[in-house]
Amino acid sequence: MPISADKPHLWKEDTRASVDQFNQWFMKFAPKAYREARIKTIESVEGGLRLTKDLTTITPEVIKNNPGILPTLRMATCPPLARDRLIGLADSSKNFVGTLEQGKLPPILSAELLDQHLQKISGILLKMLELDIFPWLAERRRPTKEERYRSSTIVADRLCGAVAEPIVRNAQERRQLELIEKYLTKRGYKLKANLAGTPIAQMEPGTFTFRFNVLVKPSGADAKSVKIPVDVVIQPKSVKLPHLPS
Repeated sequence: MPISADKPHLWKEDTRASVDQFNQWFMKFAPKAYREARIKTIESVEGGLRLTKDLTTITPEVIKNNPGILPTLRMATCPPLARDRLIGLADSSKNFVGTLEQGKLPPILSAELLDQHLQKISGILLKMLELDIFPWLAERRRPTKEERYRSSTIVADRLCGAVAEPIVRNAQERRQLELIEKYLTKRGYKLKANLAGTPIAQMEPGTFTFRFNVLVKPSGADAKSVKIPVDVVIQPKSVKLPHLPS
């Protein structure tokens, strides 16, 4: 049943209310979302410092064993290196570096080629480390706990600055889904958290779910079925199965 799809005279008012609500949420909660992400990122950066012995051992072997530290290392240089800039300087490839930053090693690559790529990348990172924020490197000593934390916050701020919009966008998505869940639950609907493998037309009446992948077969004899993600799927209360939900 449509909520306001059949009431176009309410659309402008609904839009204004939605924008006002988002602005209020953003001013109150977006900074909180950023701060929470920053705290987690600082912890991740400190972990990266430990793995590289406070940036004294940036070697192909270290990156091979911990490929997910590459974004931290890129932000530890002067100037901080964008992914594409590192790819260009190291004469590497977007797929290679992108796979590393997902915490994985490229699956189809010989050990020799892997080491060659990692040697170039580690060489660039070592050459461009920003010594001003890692003073112990020039002084050839171990950092103090305070120095390590301070340096980690600088690198974390660089990382968070590069992904600030996704941080806020993800928090906004959670807010939207929470509002929808509250709205539907108040009206007697029940959330079914995991419907994997359930035919969409067999959804239990009076239920809803989030992020449901609908399998669709395009027209054409040779066309392959594709999965289309749907944010919210709602099965009305008074229906006879099978029935396609909203």
